[in-house]
Amino acid sequence: MQVYSSIAALRAGRRSFTEKLGLVPTMGFLHEGHLSLVRRARAECHTVAVSIFVNPTQFAADEDLDRYPRALERDLDLLQKEGVAFVFTPTPQEMYPPGFATSIDVGPVAQPLEGALRPGHFAGVATVVTKLFNIVQPTHAYFGQKDAQQCAVIRHMVRDLDIPVQIVIGDIVRSADGLALSSRNAYLNETERSRAVMLSTALSAASTKIAAGERDPARLRAIIRDTLAREPALVVDYVSIADPLTMQELDHLIDGAVVSLAVRVGTTRLLDNCVIQF
Repeated sequence: MQVYSSIAALRAGRRSFTEKLGLVPTMGFLHEGHLSLVRRARAECHTVAVSIFVNPTQFAADEDLDRYPRALERDLDLLQKEGVAFVFTPTPQEMYPPGFATSIDVGPVAQPLEGALRPGHFAGVATVVTKLFNIVQPTHAYFGQKDAQQCAVIRHMVRDLDIPVQIVIGDIVRSADGLALSSRNAYLNETERSRAVMLSTALSAASTKIAAGERDPARLRAIIRDTLAREPALVVDYVSIADPLTMQELDHLIDGAVVSLAVRVGTTRLLDNCVIQF
């Protein structure tokens, strides 16, 4: 497995791979969710590449950039065992040299939900992902469903800019108790960890009602909020039932709708979602 920290070195090494290449973009501190994407990429592509880069432009000044969990040597060992061909580990200076001033605005899909609460976040995501696509030149790129709005943003960006890469979305990977795997779970203490399970419990409550015939998004949002309220320590940022392509709120349920939520558990902000299928 080759590890590249410079764009020039990666481009030189990339020339030896001429068939399907799958890229798994990450911010590191890898868990089974990331590794499931690596395995899917291995099954579908001749070559797998992974990027590890904690992207500063998608963090606001008051967010957790400095304390975001990092474990590069551990991550590289995991990727070596998974048969990854090469890993890109650039510095912020490599990705954003002096004078860098370009950003990508993907429009309305980035404005609600995470976009409303984290201004500039998706411009940072779209810009860094575009740079990674240009640098690595994958044929396929793999992202996790846990970041549902991010997936919608990237799909729009690839379509609008005619970027020749196939976007593949992997299912959410959960712990045995239902908690969606996330690098930020490392922030949770034991009590917070037990409270965080309520996110998946709330989604399950809504799914049960849908299976029983409920189709009113307003009532389903209320069910989710009522379930989350069983843990008074949780702070709800939003509960959403949205169109999977536009991320606009729905007033009637459709097949493929994304039921998502963002909740603060102590000082940690967690996301979770499920996709409705009739």
